[in-house]
Amino acid sequence: METGIKGMQTIVVTEALTAEAMGSGAEPVFATPQMIALMENTCLESVQPLLEEGFSTVGTMVNVTHVSATPVGMRVTCETELIEVDDRKLTFAVKAYDEAGLIGEGTHGRAIIHKKRFRARAKAKLTEAAADHS
Repeated sequence: METGIKGMQTIVVTEALTAEAMGSGAEPVFATPQMIALMENTCLESVQPLLEEGFSTVGTMVNVTHVSATPVGMRVTCETELIEVDDRKLTFAVKAYDEAGLIGEGTHGRAIIHKKRFRARAKAKLTEAAADHS
């Protein structure tokens, strides 16, 4: 995996994607958690085709600002670029725009994981938690 990989994705803000609907705010505008989810998904989709079968990435860090509100009905476009590769750690520059300009930007970290091993470790936590509570 090398730096410079870019991703882009566009969505339309619906009522279901608002802060009011998500409970993250009281206004009917594009929710910050939805903007972050769009950024994460755009990063994931930009590198997934380059990974070997059985591998994927998971989010590990989000450091973004949401600088402008976007009303229902507007399009939001997310642009990402892989800016750092450190073994299995990937760092992306992320930006989101609506039709009026920049609405959010920052960085997002992802880790390359082997899906079966990752799922097994996550599931093992259930057994450990059950043992701790008995």
